[in-house]
Amino acid sequence: MNINLKQKLLALMLISASWWGHAEVAVVVGANSPIGNASSDDVVKIFLGKKKDHNGTAVVPVDQAEGNGARDEFYDKIVSKSASQLKSYWSRLIFTGKGQAPQVVGGDTDVKGMVASNPNMIGYIDAGAVDSTVKVIFKQ
Repeated sequence: MNINLKQKLLALMLISASWWGHAEVAVVVGANSPIGNASSDDVVKIFLGKKKDHNGTAVVPVDQAEGNGARDEFYDKIVSKSASQLKSYWSRLIFTGKGQAPQVVGGDTDVKGMVASNPNMIGYIDAGAVDSTVKVIFKQ
């Protein structure tokens, strides 16, 4: 194999790896929830405990467990906080009694089950996991 072909294959593999490494995240509610579309700012405030309702409807955020790709992508790309920044943030709020972190469930399937059964819950999942049990209110 000549060097030029090797370089092209390597470049193609790197591009493919970077494409696969950036999954799209969808913020979802139950299919029958009255909660409507949200902005990025709304979503950030809801998941950081700064906003308890959206357009007059109470909202309860549901978080994915640490180590899930959707969680990493959500907090990195949408909330702009690393895992350590997030832990520090919630530690401060919990210690001072000013807030409580969202309930943590397993992964995409668990989040879909939670939001589908409660019209006030809001969560995030990998966009590829969206189905008829949920509706997307924000997509990154």
